[in-house]
Amino acid sequence: MIFPTVRHVTSSVRVFAGEDALAALPREFDRAGLRRAVVFCGGSMRRHAEAVAKVESVLGDRLAGWFDEVREHSPLPAVERAREVLETTAADAVVALGGGSAIVTARAASILLAEKADARDLCTRRVDGRLVSPKLNAPKLPQWIIPSTPTTAYAKAGSAVRDPETGERLALFDPKTRATGLFMDPVIAGTAPVSLVRSSALNAFAMAVEGLQSHTDDPLADAELAHALRLSREWLPRLDTAADGEPRLRLMLAAFLAGSGSDHTGAGLAQALSHAVGPRSTAANGTVEAMLLPLTMRFNAEVTKQRLPQIVDVLGGGSRPHDDAAAAIGAVEQLLTDAGVPRRLRDVGIGREILPEIVGHAMDDWAITRVPRPATREDLVSLLESAW
Repeated sequence: MIFPTVRHVTSSVRVFAGEDALAALPREFDRAGLRRAVVFCGGSMRRHAEAVAKVESVLGDRLAGWFDEVREHSPLPAVERAREVLETTAADAVVALGGGSAIVTARAASILLAEKADARDLCTRRVDGRLVSPKLNAPKLPQWIIPSTPTTAYAKAGSAVRDPETGERLALFDPKTRATGLFMDPVIAGTAPVSLVRSSALNAFAMAVEGLQSHTDDPLADAELAHALRLSREWLPRLDTAADGEPRLRLMLAAFLAGSGSDHTGAGLAQALSHAVGPRSTAANGTVEAMLLPLTMRFNAEVTKQRLPQIVDVLGGGSRPHDDAAAAIGAVEQLLTDAGVPRRLRDVGIGREILPEIVGHAMDDWAITRVPRPATREDLVSLLESAW
């Protein structure tokens, strides 16, 4: 008999969801002794008067300032300006209001503030052929999240910012920037366009599928990932038709589970490739990752076939004796078709000539270090060619 060897260490995060979720924020700040919070958001969120008023009301005199220059993909210049705001306001807490870019920008700015160094000196890089993340030892501001989209960033410790001059993805990893508290409020959730909610939910779905293909024998993580799939399957189709905000909050919970579970199992090729494709495409990262998911599942199938039945169990896929890979991939493809996910890279503005450049960036992405089947540069070029 073989017993699993499990090391499952979870971070301390306090999660509140529902109409009264934000009412807990002042109590949480008082419990932690926090008095000066800077709110991070994008310009579109700042224009949502009801959402802004609600946040300002619960923070009261704890609100030290706003940084409303968050941009998609967290470009480095915006992160550096955010660091300056944290410094000039003498902030002792950060509130990320919005989607993944607000969360990542807040975390990255907190790292730059604390470490007092350039992002290029703090990011993950290759050392003797291996990807290594420097130890970032300085204490960080506590991170509080009021999300508008179902992003897996809730549960993560990584903060990837983009250098617009070089196209590089600079990954900053620091467990001290994991969320301290998460407040899922229906008013805030209702500010995001359905298309953005869907793409974020697809990212969570793809991450759960990739996590369940991992060789990690961790039943606790598997439980989180499997339930993330159940919630995604049930609530993604209801986004367009629901008269209330329930699908959005349910998908936020799915994203939290997918982010937490995949922290223990690792992600996969679709994530690594989407990190490189997304900023160069006309689609959101989550949509790109979902588009690439069936292709990477086929690539992995010869080494993941023992793990695929649990995906079939959750998503369905029909009775296909001795072909769990086909059943799992078919079930995933059906969900993506129903969600309107494009099928080809050319459909999202990717030119064939930049595929080698994309592969170069993907080979230096941390997600590629924990894949079930290692891929060469040639493997990735071939995979993207088939996706084009």
